[in-house]
Amino acid sequence: MRRLAWEVIGVIDTGGDRAEWTFPAEPRAVRHARTAVRTRLREWDLDSLADLTALLVSELVTNALRHATGPIGVCLVRPAGLGDVLLVEVSDPIPDPPRERAPRPEDESGRGLQLVANSSRRWGTRPGEAGKTVWFELAVPG
Repeated sequence: MRRLAWEVIGVIDTGGDRAEWTFPAEPRAVRHARTAVRTRLREWDLDSLADLTALLVSELVTNALRHATGPIGVCLVRPAGLGDVLLVEVSDPIPDPPRERAPRPEDESGRGLQLVANSSRRWGTRPGEAGKTVWFELAVPG
């Protein structure tokens, strides 16, 4: 296994059509998650999705950092039989689902979930064994 240039608690799987990482709940996790996502999408020849995916992952990891004290998981999946979809998941140990807000123009935060909702094909949340997962789907260009 090659060494990573950023701190990762664990790399569960980085082969085939799935890549999964666990990052410590600290501010640099946002940058490390963006880098991991961009690298994997480049390896999958999905450069056209790299900017948007990295932005949305940044928003969700930032959200997780504001509320979680435990590790943050990031997962990319190209589901078998659905070649036109990229599934992205961000997990944290807090069971409460995120809430969409209606930020005022002068607010400096609160737009992350709106950005995910407006930029993805579908999105949602689901409870996990220890926390929750926020997921979104992006259309893979044909």
